[in-house]
Amino acid sequence: MKKLSLLLIIFSIQFSFSQEHAWVYFKDKPDEAVFLSNPITMLTQKALDRRAKQNIFLDTKDIPISDIYITTIKEANGIQIKAKSKWLNALHILGSEADIKALKSLSFVKLVDFAANNLNNKAQLSKYIRNKFEIVKDFNYGGSANQIEMLKGDVLHQQNFTGKGMTIAVLDGGFPGVNSFSAFQRIRDNNQIKGGYDYVQRNSNFYTGSSHGTAVLSTMAGFVDGQLIGTAPDANYYLFITEDGANETPLEESLWVEAAEKADSLGVDLINTSLGYSTFDDSRYNYTYTDMDGKTTFITRGADIAFSRGIIIVNSAGNSGSDPWHYITAPADGFNVLTIGAVDRNKVITSFSSFGPTSDGRIKPDVIAKGGATTLINSAGNVSTGSGTSFSSPVICGVIACFWQANPTKTNIEIVQAIKESGHLYANPTAQEGYGIPNFEKALTTLSVDKLSRDDFKVYPNPFQEELQFVFPDQLDVSIYDIIGREVLKQQLNKQNTKIDTQFLSQGIYILQVKQNGGFRSLKILKR
Repeated sequence: MKKLSLLLIIFSIQFSFSQEHAWVYFKDKPDEAVFLSNPITMLTQKALDRRAKQNIFLDTKDIPISDIYITTIKEANGIQIKAKSKWLNALHILGSEADIKALKSLSFVKLVDFAANNLNNKAQLSKYIRNKFEIVKDFNYGGSANQIEMLKGDVLHQQNFTGKGMTIAVLDGGFPGVNSFSAFQRIRDNNQIKGGYDYVQRNSNFYTGSSHGTAVLSTMAGFVDGQLIGTAPDANYYLFITEDGANETPLEESLWVEAAEKADSLGVDLINTSLGYSTFDDSRYNYTYTDMDGKTTFITRGADIAFSRGIIIVNSAGNSGSDPWHYITAPADGFNVLTIGAVDRNKVITSFSSFGPTSDGRIKPDVIAKGGATTLINSAGNVSTGSGTSFSSPVICGVIACFWQANPTKTNIEIVQAIKESGHLYANPTAQEGYGIPNFEKALTTLSVDKLSRDDFKVYPNPFQEELQFVFPDQLDVSIYDIIGREVLKQQLNKQNTKIDTQFLSQGIYILQVKQNGGFRSLKILKR
């Protein structure tokens, strides 16, 4: 009997380890025409309005995964569906190696990608490491004054820009006490918590889990007069649990993307995430620094798509500055993720704040904010302090919501660029501080400058093919960004040089930004 029990235990252990994480990608979305002709079936009116305001068109990424595909995978032998992403047209699945590989025979399956790289045919690194980062109004900020005044966020508050009408999704490990602590009474009474979901447990009880999310939220939404005023006290919030505190698996990245897609459908303006990925329980999934290139990890690719939908993604840089792995982690490596490092109350960079650049040489972190002894609400519901880029990220995210409220006609591309340019190190960024501490008062002034008049500036043809021709009175600085915000061209024009060669650009939509003598203009252009 003892021998049989031992065999059963061994079999159980072997079986549990035989379950593999993988993503199955599909070739198409057969219901494309139906959904595009009736967009309200996949996005709320608020989401559609946000797109329209920024001239962002619907595309196939907005369309849900085919129900037929999902059902077929669900009914396949030994397969469990753990998460799904319409943006990447993929399902996160769990099953044996053999059962997962058998899905390749399905006619609609484009690719099966195992999280364990050694199981893939091609030498792709699919590894994760997750670092949980340790965590005209006149407000009496108390101990929180330093963290908002450092960014000149109080100037926005004084002009009545407090985040009202803006919506922030917080993706974290849990939010216990938000439904009962007095520090959140104000946002409860004003119906500013618009909803949430626990993607780990697959239920609607999001007032549970780790108190990390509660502390993060408090830096934006907490309100204890004379002690703590959040940086966006009048914004609306969705609270999503995507982190599994008990397990470190690749599934968490997929849950994050799934939650981000839901946030998009609800019309969310900003997403704050105080999580990062660089090791898992199973070392086969571990990332290397080379993977921090903005295009390798599942979560980072999802974050960039979120930006292309018009959302601003704010993410903590990580707390590995003093560790052997001292770099940022995914999705902080994203091309369009606004990555936040940490300083103390004296504006001195903290030792724990993770370093950039990305492995392909881009500046990260982008900017920095107070993450050393940040004023927040602790797990007991009391005003306290905590240190980590987990808190510098939401501190600045709330100010961005106020800043965007003050500039409602600007795109997420314009808002993010203005923030970077206002940093005190913009001309000389560093590997740990990026472009430095933003000055939102300065950024507000910059975005308030009159645009170039229509008489002073013209560009044609639009749509264009091989070149763009410009008409302007003086020297002109031109930048072109692709639809997910990557700068693909930068050129200075003068009276002898008024054209830009665009033959190298692929067909599609681009954002053209021109600057001249303090004036600027952004417009959408189409390459055919």
